Amino acid sequence: MDEFNAQIQTQGSICSDSNGEETRKTNEPLQADRRICLIGNLAKDSKLREVANSFGVPVVTSEDGQEYFDTAYTYFVMADFESDLFFTFKKANKNVLGPIALQQFALKSPRELPSSNTRPLFNMAMKGVVVCFTGFRSPDELTKLVPYIHHMGGSVRKDTSASLTHLIAKSCGGEKYLYAATFKVPVMNLLWVIDSWELHRWDIDFSAAQESFVNEYKLKPFHGARVCFAGFPEDEERHMTEVLVANGGTVTTLDDPACTHVVVDEASVADRPEVPARHAYIVKAEWFWTSVQKECSLRENDYLFDDYVETQVTTPGMRRDSHATTPCSGSRKRRKPNRHETIQSLVQHTQSPALHKRRSSASEAGRLSVSGSFLDCTASPAEAGILDVQESQKDSPRRRVFRELFETETNYVQILEIIITLFKTHLETMQDREALLNNTELNLIFGKLPPIYDTHVKMLDEFLWLNAHWNEERSIGNIIIKYSNELQKAYPPFINYFEEMKEVLTNCDQSKPRFHAFLKAMQTKPECGRQSLQELMIRPVQRLGSICLLLNDILKNTQKNNPDHSALELALAALREVMTHINEDKRKAEGQVTLFNIFNDIDNCPPDIVSSHRSYVTKAEVVQLSSSEGLASKGSSLVLFLFSDKLEICKKKSSKAFVKSPSAGSYQMTQGRTNIKPYKHVKIMALNNIKRVIDIKETEDCQKVFSLVCRNNEENKEKLYSFAMDEDADKMGFLKTLTRTMANNVCAADADKFMAYLEPQQLDIDTSDLSNGTLSRAFARLTRTRLKVGRTFSFNKSTPSKLKRAVSSMMSPFGSSTNLTPASQLANMRLASYSNINELGNNTENAEKSPPIAPLSVQPTRKLKTSSLGVNVKRL
Repeated sequence: MDEFNAQIQTQGSICSDSNGEETRKTNEPLQADRRICLIGNLAKDSKLREVANSFGVPVVTSEDGQEYFDTAYTYFVMADFESDLFFTFKKANKNVLGPIALQQFALKSPRELPSSNTRPLFNMAMKGVVVCFTGFRSPDELTKLVPYIHHMGGSVRKDTSASLTHLIAKSCGGEKYLYAATFKVPVMNLLWVIDSWELHRWDIDFSAAQESFVNEYKLKPFHGARVCFAGFPEDEERHMTEVLVANGGTVTTLDDPACTHVVVDEASVADRPEVPARHAYIVKAEWFWTSVQKECSLRENDYLFDDYVETQVTTPGMRRDSHATTPCSGSRKRRKPNRHETIQSLVQHTQSPALHKRRSSASEAGRLSVSGSFLDCTASPAEAGILDVQESQKDSPRRRVFRELFETETNYVQILEIIITLFKTHLETMQDREALLNNTELNLIFGKLPPIYDTHVKMLDEFLWLNAHWNEERSIGNIIIKYSNELQKAYPPFINYFEEMKEVLTNCDQSKPRFHAFLKAMQTKPECGRQSLQELMIRPVQRLGSICLLLNDILKNTQKNNPDHSALELALAALREVMTHINEDKRKAEGQVTLFNIFNDIDNCPPDIVSSHRSYVTKAEVVQLSSSEGLASKGSSLVLFLFSDKLEICKKKSSKAFVKSPSAGSYQMTQGRTNIKPYKHVKIMALNNIKRVIDIKETEDCQKVFSLVCRNNEENKEKLYSFAMDEDADKMGFLKTLTRTMANNVCAADADKFMAYLEPQQLDIDTSDLSNGTLSRAFARLTRTRLKVGRTFSFNKSTPSKLKRAVSSMMSPFGSSTNLTPASQLANMRLASYSNINELGNNTENAEKSPPIAPLSVQPTRKLKTSSLGVNVKRL
């Protein structure tokens, strides 16, 4: 290193300008007094000679340049910077340029040769680069790296300074390393220089300072470190080992004399591990994860395990050890506390600095770091510092439950404050280059939390006053009632999109290593209680239910003549209303997401199907039995998507065109997506155009069949569509859901009036081909091969007219006479359930006005509720 320092000092008379060109403080010759000499094979390069001529100075050629050796202001251009001839010119301080440097100077404006140069310049790949070295024990490595930097237009400095652009380190650690980490100076691996020279020195457009190239050769945080992990669970240690190796470190054991760092899980290790390595640092896990997050090895003295243990056992009145803690401070002999003493010290004396702004009487932050749970665990009165144990025993049951409500509310507010201060604010204040999340991700994860926090802070202030001025007639319920509207506004946005928030958080945790390290580092902090951000973020989902349970306990312990009794009942009702409102909003939000997912799964789906006033209800997979116009052919496999006001009919694509995602299932908030849409749009119809749902009675040979009677407004006529469902499907459940949705769509109270029942024979269906489970086998074939199953049903060309005749017979009890069979007269007929069951006999009084009555034996059967009798039903 002395040789290297001497080399740097001898260059003290040389100053570096902004573009990396080195100039002497002497009078420079005019451009006309200069010449360019192309040496060796470069003289035969016509393109290079053309570039040399563009400078407007004489251009000469030579095999070795010896004839111009004594001539001043000659620029010798040579390709080999490792030959004996090159070192001869370099030793004589001649101006030597590489062919790439000559071309790069020719591209400048104005085009001119560099000032007289005391260092050979092959290219300008490190133009403007100022480097410093650290951690190199042998000067032999530097005697190779320093010339490379100079040949590429860079500069080398002995010490760090404001002009430093890059630090080249042999390993992590050291004062220069910490300086670079503090001032965001890139710390580079020595391969950055070597590969710039050996791989890219002939690239005229290459720059070693470009960001993508620099990021590729940055020194990893644990480069050269030998790390041992102590006290961690097996799976956590395995994960940390993987992270260590990925970041340039090597895992080792405690008895390794070359061990450089021992990372300790302070939650499970009470005593300082004995390490034979004299200079090994014993640090907390926070050092490890924060170093990964910041992509550099941090100062170990800020994370020493010795300081952590000493903090836990030192009370505010005790005098701490005056000696500074050093990495090898294990030689100091002092009594180490056991685990019980450490916990007691935490309970009594530790307060989180992140929570100092909260009232000290509300709670002790030590309770957060010791208890296994923030929300559900209530500290004892002695721990909370609120009441003496003897006074606590004198409390009434009502007061004791209120204190539990007050303490859990305190813990809950502190959890929200921790999330906002340690996570949200910290992530938002990170500068662009060190930002871990973008603004969209930050908003999706934390954006809906502040209103909840603000509301509960105000509630806690009221509880605090009530606790300080307690008497049995103080109203607890009025506080909840006062803030019920704010709770109703604050919680739905968070809970409705909690699953999406959790998914974004999980994806960022898995895909962003630095963010993952940040979460791990925060989890090690005492104020987080060893809980992850995912575990903390679920607390708002649980809090309202917890308050309800505690209020109910308070109500049980409140006398009916107490003024707060009625207020508590109103408060419970208000909270239940808030939770009902949250559930309803959540259902609507889930429906909108599901609606959008369905739209993405249907090819050529009408875009107006996605609407804020429309919600998804259910779906059914069917096989089409009829051959009506406007739908698919007989035997096609269809899917009916039922919405609140429409019915979307889609055709399943064949297995050759679509492979279902393994994660895809019933439509939920999130499902597996595929590149090929599994459905093709066939028809969408409004529910008010479906006049009747016909349930075909199930027999041994005919099962899971139903029909829809639909009106076509454009053609002003009715059509009947028949479908069959799989034998495992719940046909009755789907039909009841369909009729109920139809009734809700037209604001009708009776959903049964949209349902009718028929025998299979009344639709002229030949059920012989449906026997012995043929329909089930057809569904199985459709599932496997998507083959059409029209041949399994003995329909013929006359089937549609037979269906219409059967429907006309079903729709009117007043005859199946021949003059009423055409479908054009369906609208003039009344239902079999008409008016009064007694009118189904012969009525001679109205014979002229009404059609003849069909015999009961040929009338369709229809199940009626008693409440529907005597009610007029609309005509089709």
